[in-house]
Amino acid sequence: MRTSRYATSTWAAGRCHLLNEPTVDSAVLLSVRTLNAGYGRVPILRDFTFSIAAGERVGILGHNGAGKTTLLRTLVGNLAATSGSVEFGETDITGWTTTRRAKAGIGFVPQGRQIFSGLTVRENLRVGCLGMQIDESEAIESILELFPRLKNYLNRPGGALSGGEQQLLALARCLCTNPRLLLLDEPTEGIQPSIREEMIETLARVAAARGLAVLLVEQNVHFLAALTRRILLLERGTIVRESDPQDLLAV
Repeated sequence: MRTSRYATSTWAAGRCHLLNEPTVDSAVLLSVRTLNAGYGRVPILRDFTFSIAAGERVGILGHNGAGKTTLLRTLVGNLAATSGSVEFGETDITGWTTTRRAKAGIGFVPQGRQIFSGLTVRENLRVGCLGMQIDESEAIESILELFPRLKNYLNRPGGALSGGEQQLLALARCLCTNPRLLLLDEPTEGIQPSIREEMIETLARVAAARGLAVLLVEQNVHFLAALTRRILLLERGTIVRESDPQDLLAV
């Protein structure tokens, strides 16, 4: 079997398939219709249309500049749509702020992690709980059960962690808000294989237990195949094809 030109891992396709069994509710959680967005006069997303069911895990794959990060930034509210609509749980949230979307249940882990390097691991997790109507201590305790590696580093500055550990912290901080939809932008970038495998197992377990929907932007096809059931291929700001992850592994 040849390795995909997008792939950077050598994990076996059989293992990917084993983890690729999300629990899906047929109800649509996120619906995007003819969405357009860009920067200034430069259009990036062009009539982007797709949907995600509750509990479904969907991958986004494309070359640099295809519009992957722009899509996530628009969905989370960091970038305003120029036209089109975004519905979350049958509510039109196109004009909502980022904070309001987060409180509604949309979590976002951006590319580059963006943790607070000067704050401790515990303080980073507390930041994730700010403004949410949750019990902070209970939320953090629950998250640490999912990320046992972080227990030993609670009083260590985030900036002192390895790149992979910082990515786990960014993911843990986001999950403190108990989102219904998790947006992930290139989570495996620059991290070691052992952390990638740990992330796969954690995400699969959390998504199944909480009925969490995931939209995953990633260049590593093996990582995508381990966590998603379908992959949307992007070119020039629009979907050109939908593919089964196992089909891409054989390309």
